Amino acid sequence: MFRGFGTILNVVTVLAGTGLGVLLGHRLPTRTRDVVTDAIGLVTLLIAAFSAFAVRDEALVRAVGPNAPMLIVLASLVVGGVIGSLLRLESRLEGVGDGLQRLLAGDSASAERRRFVEGFVSASLLFCVGPLTVLGSISDGLGRGSEQLALKATLDGIAAVAFAASFGWGVAAAALAVLVIQGALTVVGALAGTFLSSAQVSALTATGGLLLVGVALRLLRIRQLPVGDLLPALVLAPILTLVVAAFR
Repeated sequence: MFRGFGTILNVVTVLAGTGLGVLLGHRLPTRTRDVVTDAIGLVTLLIAAFSAFAVRDEALVRAVGPNAPMLIVLASLVVGGVIGSLLRLESRLEGVGDGLQRLLAGDSASAERRRFVEGFVSASLLFCVGPLTVLGSISDGLGRGSEQLALKATLDGIAAVAFAASFGWGVAAAALAVLVIQGALTVVGALAGTFLSSAQVSALTATGGLLLVGVALRLLRIRQLPVGDLLPALVLAPILTLVVAAFR
């Protein structure tokens, strides 16, 4: 598949889910949505395992030695988690979302417009503010495949059905936000791939795989890990790989 395919697929599933949700209304049982979400969580664990196994990639081991990859991933997650928690990244992302929702919904002149705007804002935040958006888009841009975004597209499509049942066609407008934000992150990943070495990409992929485990645990409702606070680890992993390789 070409780079950017995952984002296009995500846009299509949001639009299709919105149309289905408008038609079905409130007829889709909560239990059915939960079962499908559980299935997506399990598959996310499988993809996370494959991504995390990049810690044993030959290029990474050759660059930093056989014992350093695990330590690089560990240090990236610990230091990145400290930075993210001090910056309160997850809380700030949620706060931005709440502020936008209040701002836009508060300016609505009619009940129908308020419903449309609330559907657009709520769906956009759900589809675009999350670690899987960043991880999947960057992985797609790096040429590592669009499997993560395919999972996200499936999850977003199901969520779009539920949202559209309540908010109507405003949810479809969120597809534009998905296209812009994920498209931009995919371009960032593609640009990063031009100056990151294979070893650095492997370290980033392995670190992202562990973050995906956190996403899976949230989907399975096992534990609500603050994955957003761990996102700085994706920046630190390539940097630490470069530093270790230079002093080896």
